[in-house]
Amino acid sequence: MIVKNNLLNFKNKYIYQDTDYFKMSIDSVLLANFVNINLRDKRIMDIATGNAPIPMLLSFRTKATIYGVELQKEVYDLGISSLKVNGLDKQIRLINDDAKNLVNIFDSDYFDVVTCNPPYFNTNNVIFENDNDIKALARHEKTLNLDDIFSICKKILKNNGRLAMVHRNERLMEIMIKMKEYNIEPKRIRFVYPKMNKNCSIILIEGVKNGKPGLTVLPPLFVYDNSGKYSKEIMDMYGE
Repeated sequence: MIVKNNLLNFKNKYIYQDTDYFKMSIDSVLLANFVNINLRDKRIMDIATGNAPIPMLLSFRTKATIYGVELQKEVYDLGISSLKVNGLDKQIRLINDDAKNLVNIFDSDYFDVVTCNPPYFNTNNVIFENDNDIKALARHEKTLNLDDIFSICKKILKNNGRLAMVHRNERLMEIMIKMKEYNIEPKRIRFVYPKMNKNCSIILIEGVKNGKPGLTVLPPLFVYDNSGKYSKEIMDMYGE
């Protein structure tokens, strides 16, 4: 069932979602707040954009042209509806295509920034996959894996352009090794914890194409405080 939800606490901003698919998660909010954006940035690409939550959230931080690529037509259509209702269809341009085709659509060294909230699981064991095909593609590396993402970014990112990702903590070493393999130097990382005294569950990482070595580990981010409510930092991200 398609529903129209508020886009966080932005006044008169909405996002169309289907209750049978994945809805906008906190991971998208975290990534949209984590990525470095500056005034010189002209073009941003969001890979595996889904129904476009990250491009819409980034539109409040920049005047750059923002692109998003989404393979699944049903999810792409939800993003198009959201852009129109919010009047963002001039700043944000969605592409319904396989992300691997971006290297054929755009020139090399075209984007200042790439963001990606990718499928998290590399298992091919169908026992762990969702029965819903759309959810399965969103969660499992069936059509897009880490090598694909970094290969795309190596081509379409400008020299010193930035790639920012959100991912599961257990894939951190694999991510960092592959980033360096594709000449994307890890520069910033932040560990996200459900709450104090719990294990890290999510990482935010940003790399620079052909960047110089030097990694900054940012302070930890706690999603919930000891009372079980969102932490102040998360509340600020949600505009509450």
